[in-house]
Amino acid sequence: MRIAIGQLWQETNTFNPIPTTRADFEQFGVVRGAELVARMADTNELGGFIQSLRAWPERPEIVGLVRLPAWPAGLATRDTFDWLHEELVGALRDALPLDAVLLALHGSLVAAGHPDVEGDVLASIRRLIGPRIPLVATLDLHANITERMVRAADALVLYHTAPHIDVFETGQRGAAVLRRILIDGARPVTAFQKIPMVVPAERANTQDSASVSYSHWNKLKMLERLSPILTAGLATVQPWLDIPELGTAVLVVTDGDADVARNVCEALATQVWNHRREYLPELASVDSAVREAHDNRDGLYVLSDSADSTTSGAPGDSNWVLQELLKHDWPRPALVTLVDPDLVADVQRLGIGAELTAPLGGKRDQRFSRPITVTTKIAGLFDARFVMSGHLARNMPIDMGPSAVLRNGNVHIIITSRTGPHFAPQLFQAAGLDPFAASVLIAKSPCGFRAAYEARAKKVMVVQAPGCAPVDFWRYEYRNISRPLWPWDEMETWTPQPFLALGPCR
Repeated sequence: MRIAIGQLWQETNTFNPIPTTRADFEQFGVVRGAELVARMADTNELGGFIQSLRAWPERPEIVGLVRLPAWPAGLATRDTFDWLHEELVGALRDALPLDAVLLALHGSLVAAGHPDVEGDVLASIRRLIGPRIPLVATLDLHANITERMVRAADALVLYHTAPHIDVFETGQRGAAVLRRILIDGARPVTAFQKIPMVVPAERANTQDSASVSYSHWNKLKMLERLSPILTAGLATVQPWLDIPELGTAVLVVTDGDADVARNVCEALATQVWNHRREYLPELASVDSAVREAHDNRDGLYVLSDSADSTTSGAPGDSNWVLQELLKHDWPRPALVTLVDPDLVADVQRLGIGAELTAPLGGKRDQRFSRPITVTTKIAGLFDARFVMSGHLARNMPIDMGPSAVLRNGNVHIIITSRTGPHFAPQLFQAAGLDPFAASVLIAKSPCGFRAAYEARAKKVMVVQAPGCAPVDFWRYEYRNISRPLWPWDEMETWTPQPFLALGPCR
């Protein structure tokens, strides 16, 4: 028995003007063939696949295809799409014959001319393997699921948590669904419902027992314990995608029971729709949040600058919060990050201890920020390399390149060469700083940072600032989305009508 595994992972933000290229994937870590199986056996969805398959009594041969990851950023170029498509589909073509295919996808990868990259890839793979070979894929819960994706796959298995602390477990769940189909003979049928709504990511917090997201999470877990249900998922979608078919989605996959799939999908979609307003977050102005953090004399304040969230594909060099930090005399460190490879190169030439007057921020995208000139002391040089676990990751290697720490008073500005998790405790620790001993830490993340900080912070606040990943995205110009769509359009009523798709391998 030969089962192929592979990964294509990137979350696109179409408001970020910096394109995603082949180099971004290669830098993050393209791995092919047997090396994929050897290196990824305890990392994220691929690790969940590998460890699960190795535990099957049948001991299938695990055929590594290719791992193609890139950090969230702007639209992928056409050449990049062509390369990605050929890498994955070509590797699969070379691996035939196969008994099944198990893929780790994101679900919100957009390329120039290709608004539904995962749909294109899944359709191409289905044409290649034919209707009899099971094809199962995992997705981020911020996937923009399309009918094309549903038709091509036998089952789509979604993360259940935000922060995404179940990526490895989602790989295990994907492998379990594949086993039900391939070994136990399950006959998958999917009920799929697109909901005409898009919600902010800031309150999609399944760790908060008072939140609507926690309620949905519990419902999904309960559903997957029911015998006819193979998997159930809610995708609240990446909001910063100006593409057709944008919207939240619910899907339920059962073993041959179309009525259960349809009825459960309809009920879940109705529940999500009825609670849509509960996703709207409370926001603080930048100046009031920074002032409150400054006036606090003990404990850590964490301020989410979600509009410049690098986990949401923003450029990572907004300086709106930095400007406010510089107005105060901090009793303990104030920590903030920027992406600026050119500045890192200049700092390396000057060396630790030198004084530097230079423009900071507002260089990668000058629509929402402009550079500000600040005099700092070069306090440290380091390589931003570490292994991340927690939100988005289990044992995932991160390399954000040569980096530096600039200091103005007690404001510590961590400058990295490349984008990455600009919230991770490991980033600050690699810089020689203790994030949990700071007065205030700026997390460039809308929700995922909570996995690391909420239990240890005195207070967490979400600030409202301009950027490529704004909370109030519906106030920005979208030209390609389908309408009506809430909250762009005020819609009081909506009735779900789930679409049914038989798994092609039936």
